[in-house]
Amino acid sequence: MNIKILNQSILDFDGDLIIVNLFEGVKIPGGATGAVDKALHGVITEMIKNEEITGKLGETIVFPTFGKIKPGKVMVVGLGRSDKFGIEEIRKASGSAAMAAKKAKAKKVGTILHGAGIGGIEPEIASQALAEGTILALYEFNVYKKTENKRIEEFFVVETDKSKIEKIKKGIYTGSILAESQNIARDFTNEPANNLTPEKFEKKVKEIIKDLGLAEKIKITVMDKKEIERLKMGALLAVAQGSDNEPRFIVLRYENSKGPLISLIGKTVTFDSGGISLKPSEGMGAMKGDMTGGGVVFATTVALARADVKINLLTIIPAVENMPSGSASRPGDIVRAMNGKTIEIISTDAEGRLTLADAICYAEKEGAETIVDIATLTGGCAVAFGDVTAAVMGNDQALIDQLLMISKDTGERMWQLPLFEEYEEKMKSDVADIKNSGGRLAAPITAGIFIKYFVEKAKWIHIDIASKEFSEKDRFYQPKGATGFGVRTLFEFCTKLKL
Repeated sequence: MNIKILNQSILDFDGDLIIVNLFEGVKIPGGATGAVDKALHGVITEMIKNEEITGKLGETIVFPTFGKIKPGKVMVVGLGRSDKFGIEEIRKASGSAAMAAKKAKAKKVGTILHGAGIGGIEPEIASQALAEGTILALYEFNVYKKTENKRIEEFFVVETDKSKIEKIKKGIYTGSILAESQNIARDFTNEPANNLTPEKFEKKVKEIIKDLGLAEKIKITVMDKKEIERLKMGALLAVAQGSDNEPRFIVLRYENSKGPLISLIGKTVTFDSGGISLKPSEGMGAMKGDMTGGGVVFATTVALARADVKINLLTIIPAVENMPSGSASRPGDIVRAMNGKTIEIISTDAEGRLTLADAICYAEKEGAETIVDIATLTGGCAVAFGDVTAAVMGNDQALIDQLLMISKDTGERMWQLPLFEEYEEKMKSDVADIKNSGGRLAAPITAGIFIKYFVEKAKWIHIDIASKEFSEKDRFYQPKGATGFGVRTLFEFCTKLKL
């Protein structure tokens, strides 16, 4: 969606619906909402008095104007409490309003800029959040299903203050890039596994880069099974060997700086049956989303390139399918990673970390000084944090602090877990350098310990997003389905990275 800007009064907007706002607890609206209220002879004030409007965050109410002003309908969206108001609240309010406008079948919509007035948020930041919330909320995945067209055709930010227009344009531009990129990641996760094998993942990546005109900015190298074997990536190959769909090791280079090389690595298991350590059949269909990390790092790379961010970036997508068969790896097998370290396979369902091990070895071989991996890695993360919070671990506290601070603004919640040396005992093997599973206790941490074992020199962060890849219901700017969790945080992290 292309969000446009109009320098005029919201009362003069010629469209189906206008969106104004209200903080919780306000009895008499001011600003643009007050102007609309006055033009409608106090109807909003009356609704507040009757408790039909409370201003609760994300609350929406739509009512007709009966020709008293140009727009056919008015929506009031709640901003929540003013003392808790921030960037994420703008996203949530904007997303809720966009979903409600779509439900109301509005085709041409105008909105005031939430938070840039009494909310005290800078216009550029507020407009970026508004664009993100709106575009993310209106996302649909209808590739395989015919649906009624309820799409909003035109969307405008209406601002009376001419001095704010350029800042608003800049914010909307950045916010649109981020939301559109996150929607790319959502598309990958929503895609069924039969149409997103490692080979088809490669094809989709190439098509998107070409369609967005980024072929000159993002250079792509893809290694097939033979090349992966030549590189001696025995850990990755162990995961892939049970599937008829051969692996792909996808490498993207975006070089827009002479600075230190940063590497983003995303777990990309296009379908995870668990292998010989077969998962229960109930809910297995959701394992099409086990490639979410790869979709997220690809989408982040696209966003960085579109925004022309100055960075020297190496993005790695180790794409495999984990299936049970006569050729599949077994519990008890020992495999050798690219750097020569041996791994005893305790569970073939602890497969993602094997692919990440070889990807990290490759990143360091290419000279990466900072590595961030993101993965739907452990059921333990889902148990501990549910579908809200990602687990963060790493070997550099300053870097972790940067990431956690950024995540507060992006609204993608993250929490640090420890990598205490006592946990290393759980990963010791009697027959190999390390084993791939330490059991159920502290599973997210022992998985982090395993990945850390393959980091030699680089500063490194691991983000476990298990159960964050899908949302079971609509909420604010997140429609039911794939989330694309992590794109905006990784973008801001790479943009603001202090090395």
